[in-house]
Amino acid sequence: MKKLIIILILLGLVVINVIFLILPRTRTETQLEILKNKYSKKDSSSVRHSDFEILKRKFSKPQDVTESCLHCHNGRGQEVLESNHWNWEEPTYIEGKGVVYLGKRNAINNYCLGSEGNELACAKCHIGYGMQSVKTFDFEDVKNIDCLICHDNTETYAKAQEKGGEPESDLDFSYIAQNVGKPKRSNCGVCHFYGGGGNNVKHGDLEKSMFEPTRDIDVHMGIEGSNLQCVDCHTSEKHKISGRLYSLASTNTNRLKCEKCHYDNLHSKNILNEHCLKVACQTCHIPIYAKVNATKTEWDWSTAGKLKDGEPYEINDEEGNHIYLSTKGSFKWGKQLKPDYVWFNGTADHYLKGDIINDPTKPVILNKLNGSYKDRESKIYPVKIMKTNQCYDSVYKILTIPKLFDPKLGTGAFWKDFDCLKALDVGMKELGLPFSGTLAFINTKMYWPINHMVSTKDKSVQCKECHTKNNSRLAELTGFYLPGRDSNKFVEIFGNTIIILTFFGVIIHGTLRIIINIKRKKTKKDED
Repeated sequence: MKKLIIILILLGLVVINVIFLILPRTRTETQLEILKNKYSKKDSSSVRHSDFEILKRKFSKPQDVTESCLHCHNGRGQEVLESNHWNWEEPTYIEGKGVVYLGKRNAINNYCLGSEGNELACAKCHIGYGMQSVKTFDFEDVKNIDCLICHDNTETYAKAQEKGGEPESDLDFSYIAQNVGKPKRSNCGVCHFYGGGGNNVKHGDLEKSMFEPTRDIDVHMGIEGSNLQCVDCHTSEKHKISGRLYSLASTNTNRLKCEKCHYDNLHSKNILNEHCLKVACQTCHIPIYAKVNATKTEWDWSTAGKLKDGEPYEINDEEGNHIYLSTKGSFKWGKQLKPDYVWFNGTADHYLKGDIINDPTKPVILNKLNGSYKDRESKIYPVKIMKTNQCYDSVYKILTIPKLFDPKLGTGAFWKDFDCLKALDVGMKELGLPFSGTLAFINTKMYWPINHMVSTKDKSVQCKECHTKNNSRLAELTGFYLPGRDSNKFVEIFGNTIIILTFFGVIIHGTLRIIINIKRKKTKKDED
């Protein structure tokens, strides 16, 4: 009876297994598949702006377009007035300095140095009309909001050069207004890809190849793949866009991270998931930047101002990149670059105009990214480091900002008059800062974290590129022990001792087993 029961149980188990194998199995979607399905469904608006009577008239000026937009989209104007894209500044906390207002309107960088006083040129990338000066521009006037710069879907809208944000004069505003929609890469890129005065000058990972990139350039934006638009990641609510520009942001708030979409245990190998505790996703998945077009890496303002036959001139390299401009000085460029790496916890310090420089023999860090190995919030991030030799007042020990642009000769603007001392005198007066009349130069650095140009999985950084004594990607990061890269006498002695003891332990153990076995055989033989 017992045997029969056991046989029946075994037969039952076999039947269950057969049924399990035959029936179709449901499979849980992977996180990556969920994301692919989500972003493969592109938004398609049911609204046709071309049907709206209010947009069918001829617009004589761009402010009339804005008025028509706000007639239906009431309340949106006030949202824009409260945004950083409009105000060019926001309150932020900097340790040791308290709450300050920081943004494009007053920050100092090491490219074109500063926008204040040069708004006619710099405001081409402002989402407003007619900014001649931040001091006189009415930031409360909704009529000067430029709706089209972000929402034009015809790709015919363009800002005029050196007109304070005014659009080109020959545009068909009616046609453009009737064809507006969700912002595309072309809307964002026309400003963000050309920051600093040209294609890929600033960021290194944002440039014109990103308008229509392949997957090899960026796995997320690749047109033959997910074809993500900027706003798919940089989502917005009430015209406040997620993500912050690292050169201008000090607090660890509203940072946009890969973990927004890619979370939990991302890798099949647990050792890689453990790396995520101290290593940002970008560090492994962006092995190189400036993949297609070169990015500016060094700028020397001290050579600016040279003329030929009384006229400014330029020298370009074989790819058309400026290596000298009379207006700006000398440059170095790089292409397909490996990033530098820093510890970053999301907070930063910033050089503010008028800050005293205590040691001019060291490079001034304009946006120090805070972090360390011991800081639990810090991770290793890839960055582009921009190095510049720029104007400095050796008497007052502050960075100096010259007046660069004015459409008229004789105003002191350097790009017109090429008189550096006069440009500095005018520029510093406009900033409300002292100037001793002396001309000196000082080295500065800026850190630009690399977040775009994500490579395909097979081209990610390999273990041996970091865990090696020779040319490790992390060679400059110190203060922690990295296996394969670092050597520690105690650790090596301890490790070698364990290996030797283990080896001898195996030999002794094996020898004892052999001896015992021989003795057993001999004893058995004697007994026989």
